[in-house]
Amino acid sequence: MSDAAKLSVGVIGLGSMGMGMARSLARGGLNLKAYYVNPKAVAAISDVGKGVSDHREAARDCDILVCAVVNAKQTRDVLLSAKGAVHAMKKDGFVISCATMAPDEGRAIGALVHETGRFYLDAPISGGPTKAASGQMTIMASGTEDAFTRARPALEAMAAKIYELGLEIGIGASFKMINQFLAGVHIAAACEATSFAAKLVLDLHKVFEVITASAGNSWMFENRVPHILDGDYSPKSAVSIFTKDLGIISDMGRSEKFPLSLSAAALQMFLMTAAAGMERYDDASVARLLANIAGVKLPEPK
Repeated sequence: MSDAAKLSVGVIGLGSMGMGMARSLARGGLNLKAYYVNPKAVAAISDVGKGVSDHREAARDCDILVCAVVNAKQTRDVLLSAKGAVHAMKKDGFVISCATMAPDEGRAIGALVHETGRFYLDAPISGGPTKAASGQMTIMASGTEDAFTRARPALEAMAAKIYELGLEIGIGASFKMINQFLAGVHIAAACEATSFAAKLVLDLHKVFEVITASAGNSWMFENRVPHILDGDYSPKSAVSIFTKDLGIISDMGRSEKFPLSLSAAALQMFLMTAAAGMERYDDASVARLLANIAGVKLPEPK
């Protein structure tokens, strides 16, 4: 029996990333239980693991608990409330915390988990739903050497690249915020450039072809502009993700007395898009906002 097969893992959160992560863990041979607030998602995981109806039940007697919720508040509530999942884990179990949050929030949650005798990995993720489903994510993690050693089977099942960034909880969160800074700015720039190209009455499909073969390309341009070309704004990554994450970055900059003018401009673009009623739509909806302001036409859904 492999080391992975000896381990029981609970997953809390089966959203666009968590579902793929759970399937990757099962594919890696770990004994899987999973919970989500959406019963349909819980039912959908039953072909590879056990879907349960309560977050505490997902954690009960597990070696590893993967917490794939949205933010610090949800992480704290799920793990550490009066009926928190941490208290149902094995006494020497460990938490892999994947939500994007401010570093000080991660440090506070990690300290409280450690007080219960469990281990904690500050392990935010990147790569999107496709890489989550294929076990090819990037994990930016910090925590003790023992936590990394014991979490290795789960980390390797979920990720192609695992960065061990230090012993201190919060370092992983800091790296993720730098990633989100760049991701948000690049999405906003891609949307603005594409909407401007529409104003210039350029063939947007040809713009995409030319730019992706040129120096102005970015991963976000290449990934998000096809949503605009297809007129498909179903939420692969919602506008609300970046109002949250760029808001955290703004708070961090103010705390450090460091000017963050580009991320501040991008934050305002996402906030305007949210205020226009598109908060739950794909983050490429920034292009729709700009097109509406400028009175230009973007592609309709196919």
